[in-house]
Amino acid sequence: MIDIDDQEAIRKIDTSNMINHLIGFTQQCRDAVDLGKGFEDPWGDKGLQKIVIAGMGGSAIGGDILRSYLGNRIDLPIYVNRDYTLPGFVDKYTLLFVVSYSGNTEETLSSFEQGRKMGARIVTITSGGIIEDVALREDIPIIRIPKGLPPRASLGYLFFPLLIVLERLGLIDEQDDAISETITLLRELGDSYRIEVDISANKAKDMAVNIYGKLPIIYGVHGYTDAAALRWKGQFNENSKTFASCNILPELDHNEVVGWKALSHLTKDFFVIFLRCKDDIDRLKMRIDITKSLISGDVSDVSEIWSEGNSRLARIFSLICLGDFTSYYLAILNNIDPTPVKVIDRLKKELAQ
Repeated sequence: MIDIDDQEAIRKIDTSNMINHLIGFTQQCRDAVDLGKGFEDPWGDKGLQKIVIAGMGGSAIGGDILRSYLGNRIDLPIYVNRDYTLPGFVDKYTLLFVVSYSGNTEETLSSFEQGRKMGARIVTITSGGIIEDVALREDIPIIRIPKGLPPRASLGYLFFPLLIVLERLGLIDEQDDAISETITLLRELGDSYRIEVDISANKAKDMAVNIYGKLPIIYGVHGYTDAAALRWKGQFNENSKTFASCNILPELDHNEVVGWKALSHLTKDFFVIFLRCKDDIDRLKMRIDITKSLISGDVSDVSEIWSEGNSRLARIFSLICLGDFTSYYLAILNNIDPTPVKVIDRLKKELAQ
């Protein structure tokens, strides 16, 4: 196994410099907030009744975080659409965010076209591509984000404008305090996870070493840590190039908790991670404790990761930050450059033919 404290070895593997994106995430979030504040309401009269975020992969996760963060803080339903087609309830009373980092994601383009026909009030978030071209032609609001990043490394640009637009439309309360705390915490956590920090003081390195050679299973809680769990899974997939799975409590206690017996010869190499938050209600805390006891004998290890911070926004992003760095160090241990996603590139190429 590679020495995770060997900075030279890490940089030789990370030839595309994913670490720079991770370290620069705090500044990205600041810049993303400023981009969102440039949005001006083009509709005047509100009457909005629902919110839909259309996107795929790294461009959709911002919508999941928005839904998880706002929870009962907003009286409009939030729906994240990962498909070619929009749900039938989209209409002129729908705020539709069309989010595609490249601007060329075919599923999102399809949703964009449908949203226009259904009369939705559309805001686009993109770095260019066809979506930008159409938005310019049709005078649809655009929040332009910088080019040149892997979509999964542009989460700040893909989340914070969503939040700020809702604020500027008067749909949620002012977010300055929560955002300020989140950015401050992300800077502190990012500094503690840098490659210069040895494993003895680096939670992300330690986590990666413990997971190495095992299959990570990430469990979150609906409405609290569910979006973070999905982000962890996606980052293990794309950065670490390893299979991972995630599920959500309390639903998994009605099915998945039974599924650990028949394949015990395989599950002994599973590493289960519970993402915890002090917001969890007492019944969920009890469920997590019982679930841990039920599966602990069938897996390699069970770990709990507690969120940090005071605001819900800070706590969600504290978990995401640790997951991003952990997946990075797991890629290094796997001797794989975290940035390229050649399988996805090949799939898109074949679809285009």
